[in-house]
Amino acid sequence: MRKIGTAVVGTGFIGPVHVEALRRLGQPVVGLLGSSRSRSQAAADALGIAKAYGDFAELLADSDVGAVHLASPNRLHAEQALAAIAAGKHVLCEKPLAMSTDESQQLVEAAQDAESRGIVTAINTNIRYYPLCLELRQRVRAGEFGSITQIVGSYLQDWLLEDTDFNWRVLQSEGGPLRAVADIGTHWIDLVCFITDLEVEEVCADLATVYPTRYAPRGSGSVETFTGGTVDRNSREPISVDTEDLGSVLIRFVGGARACLSVSQMMAGRKNCLRFDLAGTRASAAWNSEEPNQLQIGYRNQANALLFRDPSLLHDSVRPFANYPGGHAEGFPDSHKQLFRAFYERIATGKPGAIPLPSFADGHRVMRICDAILASSRNHAWVRV
Repeated sequence: MRKIGTAVVGTGFIGPVHVEALRRLGQPVVGLLGSSRSRSQAAADALGIAKAYGDFAELLADSDVGAVHLASPNRLHAEQALAAIAAGKHVLCEKPLAMSTDESQQLVEAAQDAESRGIVTAINTNIRYYPLCLELRQRVRAGEFGSITQIVGSYLQDWLLEDTDFNWRVLQSEGGPLRAVADIGTHWIDLVCFITDLEVEEVCADLATVYPTRYAPRGSGSVETFTGGTVDRNSREPISVDTEDLGSVLIRFVGGARACLSVSQMMAGRKNCLRFDLAGTRASAAWNSEEPNQLQIGYRNQANALLFRDPSLLHDSVRPFANYPGGHAEGFPDSHKQLFRAFYERIATGKPGAIPLPSFADGHRVMRICDAILASSRNHAWVRV
């Protein structure tokens, strides 16, 4: 694989995940950008990265940078992605792709133009790249499960369980009008659409904000994601919250299949649990991200099966995305590595792989679904996408 220099934007939870996955691929990380030069320098020193940028313009001006990974706050994604594409950089962006569908549509058009100039763009829906999710997609496409009739599932976390848990994501001005749905529900929606090739037609949503007021550290306005711990409310300042903590969404797909999704960032004991049951007219399948190395397959008239992640048991197109022998667990960090591998192979070869990269068009599609979910919850009605 041809090596080009990569710069990562973002020094919070997910930025270092990108750095680690890139290094495991042997992909050189040449620089890092945080919210200030001092934050950039501190993170670069901690991670052993040579360059710490003062701002995004400085990063784009660096001739050693061929690709940019955007792990910045949501409100910056569209602006930074457009600027990076204009500067001739390949772009891999965290989701959500933008703050509005107008912005995401603009990014889709920019990505289409960029592709004609050999610039590759992708969105980091990493959960697609768990090997057994890829395997299930191949089996669904091969007809093993018959016609898909129903999908039920959830994405549950507990990192915002207390009213003293605070992060920029809870603010509409920073993360957009949806939070639990946009942060984690979109992963579930993207994944089931990717596995089944189904298209969302209509949604009915019920969203709730449990804590209209949360308590933030005085002066800083935010804390690191997933840090946990208990704090004294009296040492903090009250902040009004205008995004949802939890919710449920009914989904109708084109062709008649149905789905039911529950999301929560306040489910005590669930740290990061995406799960689904997928029903077809011949068989069913169940998968859980907290036990990602096994896929349950259900039958009516024969014994159920449990497929363990083992490269020797996977479809030829999936096998390259499972790097360890059966019994050697692969998980969250590996899913990023595998997506990034596909991204940089696309850059090197100029050709699409057997597994399609998650595109800006995919990110825009999910943004449109989010718009419908928000409108449905506000209007207490079914809304077409």
